[in-house]
Amino acid sequence: MEEIKPKVEPIDRWVIEPIRDFMNNSSTSGIVLFTSAAIALILANSPWSHEYHLFWQNSFSIGFGDHVLTKSLHQWINDGLMAVFFFVVGLELKREIIGGQLSNPKNAILPIVAAIGGMIFPALIYTLFNSSGPTLDGWGIPMATDIAFALGVLYLLGDRVPIQVKIFLTVLAIADDIGAVLIIAFFYTSNINEESLLVGAIFLGILILANRLGVRNTLFYGIVGILGLWLAFLMSGVHATIAAVLAAFTIPANPKITERGFYIKLNYLLDEFKLSKPNEHSTVTNEQMHILEEIRDYSKKALTPLQRLEHMMHPIVAFLIMPIFALCNAGVTIDSSVLNNKISMVTLGVFFGLIAGKIIGVVGLTYLFHKMKWARLSEAISFQYLIAIGCLASIGFTMSLFISELAFKNKDFINEAKIGVLIASFFASILGYFMIKLAIKKSSNKPVD
Repeated sequence: MEEIKPKVEPIDRWVIEPIRDFMNNSSTSGIVLFTSAAIALILANSPWSHEYHLFWQNSFSIGFGDHVLTKSLHQWINDGLMAVFFFVVGLELKREIIGGQLSNPKNAILPIVAAIGGMIFPALIYTLFNSSGPTLDGWGIPMATDIAFALGVLYLLGDRVPIQVKIFLTVLAIADDIGAVLIIAFFYTSNINEESLLVGAIFLGILILANRLGVRNTLFYGIVGILGLWLAFLMSGVHATIAAVLAAFTIPANPKITERGFYIKLNYLLDEFKLSKPNEHSTVTNEQMHILEEIRDYSKKALTPLQRLEHMMHPIVAFLIMPIFALCNAGVTIDSSVLNNKISMVTLGVFFGLIAGKIIGVVGLTYLFHKMKWARLSEAISFQYLIAIGCLASIGFTMSLFISELAFKNKDFINEAKIGVLIASFFASILGYFMIKLAIKKSSNKPVD
């Protein structure tokens, strides 16, 4: 059957298609994130450093009557925009648990074990450098993995990387996200306002009930989730990102029409469209319009609201929210006092927690479980690939920068932690890239039995 391609307009060829190809590239989001961080660092250490930091301190308020929240732009980004990021994380987690890599415990056990090891050992190593005092609160900073950066580096090498390695790192990063959310919920939550928390629980109950009743309108979940659940959690003292994850888990994950039902109905509608009489113009007839609207309606019903939202919001998070977060949070001013003084224990704890802790935890626990035959590692994942995965898991960036803001009130400690995160993430990116290349080279030179 001859393939009929739609007409390509100049705007498609020169603008829309290049942008689509750029955004669909697996490594693009990591590159955009890295570029944003680099711009922030340059601005923070330029003659415009004062203006850069002052810009993020501009404040504005939302609310009505006596219920008004006033925060700086920096705080709104971390509490508001990052809630959208965590909402998408929640959507991804639910999808993976229902029908993805986390749905089969047998396939997920080793990556989950690796993620647990990659959280415990970084925290332990951090506490070796900061065993007491206010700096001890930063133990959660090196526990995080930045999924966009880690997968971005991995996908730079394309199809040469075995699919099993990509899956292992993806599941590890997803499990790591679950760990990060739990750490924020239980350890980095401020004083609790029980009244606001109760209001939040009521809105959460409404969302759960709506799901059970079959409400599929994503706008409804957005309004109740943002104006109700998110605001209530924001006022309660429980970090608002937790509300975002909880809201994501209430989004329906079942289609309104089965795959077989969609296939039968679509074939029927296509036959109807074929038999309908055209008007010999570029416009369609009323009959054709009705058929096309039915096709669109049934196509929407064949998709779950969960996947529709995730697909729609992922580019917004990857190419808008995360770069803005990086621009706001990665701008650490490295002045002469920082260079002249000894490297702080916070910086060392974060750096070695990410680099050494992640590699030891990921590689060590995975190898132990494999050797003890408690779980089997895919034959496609050699020891070199496993070390490379450990290196890529050491890229903390977004999550680590975010937890730095939650862990400390002292600005100096926050900056010291961020310096550790940025250096470790840059070093881990380079190390992980070359370890993957080495693993590819070794596997390609491996003799065939």
